Amino acid sequence: MNALTLRTPLSVWSNDAEGARDVHIANGVIREQAAAAAQSLDVSGCIVTPGLVNAHHHLLQSGFRMLNGTRGVAMRDWLPAMAAAYADAGIDATLAYAAARVGIAEGLLSGVTTIADHQLNWPRSGEDGAEIAGAVDRASRELGSRLVFVRGTAGDDPADAVSSADSIAAALAPRMGGVSADGMTQVAVGPAGVHSDSRATFEALGEVAARRGLRRRTQANEQVDTEIAIGRYGRRPLELLDEWGWLAPDVTIAHLCDVTDDEIHLLAERGVCATHAPGCDVPMGWGIAPVRRLLEAGLSVGLGTSGGGSNDAGHLLADARLAVQVSGLVGPQLAARDALTAATYGSARGLGREELGRIEAGAAADLCVWDVSGVADAGTADPVAGLIWLSPGRRPRHVIVAGEVVVRDYRLVAASEREITAGLRERVGR
Repeated sequence: MNALTLRTPLSVWSNDAEGARDVHIANGVIREQAAAAAQSLDVSGCIVTPGLVNAHHHLLQSGFRMLNGTRGVAMRDWLPAMAAAYADAGIDATLAYAAARVGIAEGLLSGVTTIADHQLNWPRSGEDGAEIAGAVDRASRELGSRLVFVRGTAGDDPADAVSSADSIAAALAPRMGGVSADGMTQVAVGPAGVHSDSRATFEALGEVAARRGLRRRTQANEQVDTEIAIGRYGRRPLELLDEWGWLAPDVTIAHLCDVTDDEIHLLAERGVCATHAPGCDVPMGWGIAPVRRLLEAGLSVGLGTSGGGSNDAGHLLADARLAVQVSGLVGPQLAARDALTAATYGSARGLGREELGRIEAGAAADLCVWDVSGVADAGTADPVAGLIWLSPGRRPRHVIVAGEVVVRDYRLVAASEREITAGLRERVGR
């Protein structure tokens, strides 16, 4: 039996409870009591939280950060700059693997135990994408992270997208529901948005999702998305998504910066989940999602970093801090604990994974141990809220996924950062 007890933490925080108690793990799940012969890990001076869930990333972009022509520019200029870089590198499984290792390692080292990779860019060779998906899954499994691989589209032929999504699901998670037997890999589908994909694509991937029980994900209502939808269709994005069958309880929508009160009511009525991505939306000039209004309307809100071409960093806790800081510009300030909930249980709900993002008996043993005994946290009256407000860029001391320690004393267990970065540098020349 794989058993571990986290002993004498300063506090254990989950979305609905907090307090000082030991945390018991056996066979990859949280237990009420310690198992016989359980190993102990002293976490005194630390706060234990659920592992963070990055609900929206583009891992390929981890190999294309801070490129010339991608900072402080309009999306109409950003997209071709990124596309040119992809074309120069050549999208294939070796690139997907090298970039994913960097993005996933960065996530684990900053507390992300589950990462949703919305893969939008594919080779032009006509291959079905299963090799690329397999490379990302291999990178994730080698490092010990959970992965949600989203077969995305950005102007793809609908028939090709359907064939590819079927191949990827069959290879990575063939069971109904799209989650592998060990819970480490999940498959979902998701067009980039109405700005790039047609009704035919949305409907075709919706059929795949219904047939296989997959979650659906897309992006909507960044300011540029709204402008394109109105210019092309004379209608706003969420109105189109509703007509195309993409406002439903199995759908999660990222960004949602430019939403009206009526649209928020519609999203809540349809049972849609939201993903906030301020680390992308703010620097790209797309706006700020009104998270407090979304929560008050009854939506479940998760948190994502988006990709390295827009955010440049994959540090979800830093983006939770940013979410709190900018929230006051669009309404009442978001509370620190609400941001932590978004980064854990809120993101997990948007993936349909109720076993993730919380600490209670029967939940998955995905945990972060944050040392708050140093000077950066000294003097705080609220160390849990301090996880958000204090020590920008903090890293967890230990990270546990499915009961396995994958980061110990701030270092990856399964690989070295030097080797991972060398692999990407060799592949992309940076």
